[in-house]
Amino acid sequence: MERLKHIGVIPVNKDVLYSLYGDLKRPDVKISELERKGFIIRVKRDLYVVSKKVHQQEISSELVANHLYRPSYISLETALSYYGLIPERVYSMRSICTKLHKQYETQLGYFEYIKVPERYFSIGIGQEMINNSYSFLIASPEKALCDKILVSQRNRIQSMKAMREYLEDDLRFEMSALISFDVGIIRECLEFGRKKTELTQLLKLLQHGK
Repeated sequence: MERLKHIGVIPVNKDVLYSLYGDLKRPDVKISELERKGFIIRVKRDLYVVSKKVHQQEISSELVANHLYRPSYISLETALSYYGLIPERVYSMRSICTKLHKQYETQLGYFEYIKVPERYFSIGIGQEMINNSYSFLIASPEKALCDKILVSQRNRIQSMKAMREYLEDDLRFEMSALISFDVGIIRECLEFGRKKTELTQLLKLLQHGK
């Protein structure tokens, strides 16, 4: 298992696994054996992650989500929960992408990807470093909230009061966090995103609070 340990939690394709066992006559047989014994987990065709029982580390669903469908970044309720901005624990990994809407049901859980315009996509994305060993792409708190508003099925929010009610009642958002929000990111989202009325009300709410 020493060869697999070097991979750590980084998702890899079959070519990487072949390179680890290239000295064997039938590396494909070895890979099938590793999967059967639970040492590697197939996330989808040609994408694998090494099991926790090999490297003794928790598998990062966020990192898997980044690799499962590219380009993408963690956002929406998943990111808001990660930052502690909403109280609900999120059991699915929701991401934003530039390609078609996609869903995956895997051994590691449920992954969903929602499409946005390309110019809007690149705003407010950061890298979250974990234990100095790996990182994943995730929306900033500001962008995650804008993304949530953009994909929400709720009727139009046309006033600051309605926006506050949406945040407090629908999302149960940690309102005190708005004080530290970067309004520049909200402005960029407003310029390149959809639902301009709603994002305008969010921007007004932030400016009013500051």
